[in-house]
Amino acid sequence: MKVLLLANQPASTIRLQLFRETLLELGYEVVVPTFSSRNWLTISRDAKRAIMKEQPDIIHLFNVPDILYRKIPSLKKSHFNTLVYDYRSPWGVEYQMNFGRLARWTAEYFERHLALCADAITTVNTPLSIKVQSYLDDGITPISIIPNYPKKSFSPLRDSTNSKDNICSQPILFVGRVCTQEGIQNFIRLSRELPELNFWLVGDGPFSWWYLKNKPGNLTHFGWQPHEKVAEFIGKSKICLIPREENPLTSYSTDKSVWKLNEYLNLGKIVIASGISPEEPRKNLIVVKKDFLKETILSYAEKEPEPLESKDLRFWEDNTTQIKKVYEKL
Repeated sequence: MKVLLLANQPASTIRLQLFRETLLELGYEVVVPTFSSRNWLTISRDAKRAIMKEQPDIIHLFNVPDILYRKIPSLKKSHFNTLVYDYRSPWGVEYQMNFGRLARWTAEYFERHLALCADAITTVNTPLSIKVQSYLDDGITPISIIPNYPKKSFSPLRDSTNSKDNICSQPILFVGRVCTQEGIQNFIRLSRELPELNFWLVGDGPFSWWYLKNKPGNLTHFGWQPHEKVAEFIGKSKICLIPREENPLTSYSTDKSVWKLNEYLNLGKIVIASGISPEEPRKNLIVVKKDFLKETILSYAEKEPEPLESKDLRFWEDNTTQIKKVYEKL
């Protein structure tokens, strides 16, 4: 059975790549179209061409921006049989934050359209499953939660997870895109307010030069790093920080959907986070309001993380059984 996985930037869509690996392991033939342009109209056109060429049995599309995929349901039965909609992010809520209520209404119109046309829906956590359920009229379209957990292979190349360096040399770590949504201003502010601590920033973004033009001396920027190298940075850190602002996305961002949070926790690190909503108790995860990040860092600066047991770990491979069930029912 042939499955076509569709995202506008498939090479950088980690979730798509992990679905691809799992489906291949389960014996499916998997096709992933790539696009030479980032222009939405071009991608939409080329996606339709890829579907018509490949004639897959199943299309599994990964949302955002949903408008790209608005015409794909019209190809059902003539060029493919089954549509799976992966609702991984509330595009409408994001659009409202940037462009206002009309933008949210428009974006959610296309979210609803795809949800109604889907034969099955996958999503990353409970809040998003509830939101996408609200789009459905019949209430019988199956919705499956497939969390964003790292692979078992994600670990440092050498053992740096139990470093006993002084807290002044063990850094406070931020990994990810250098942007407002990820809380970069809060990270820089904290580095200024805590000059006695080292802060490491692993990641980049188109405006990182602007955010970091006056960074303090105790903040070191390492830029983008290979994924396996990121594990080493995490291993050397004292505390891993997710310093997001509280906003309309907070209720949809949970411990099941934030990739780096689970990478941090699986490597046994203390994680201090704001702007997310915990969905289940997780060892070494401390969720606070943004205004309490500084005092929380100081209160945990000399503490050691709780030792992990096997039940505390979360891996992508744990999703295999659920993914198999989703596809067997199609």
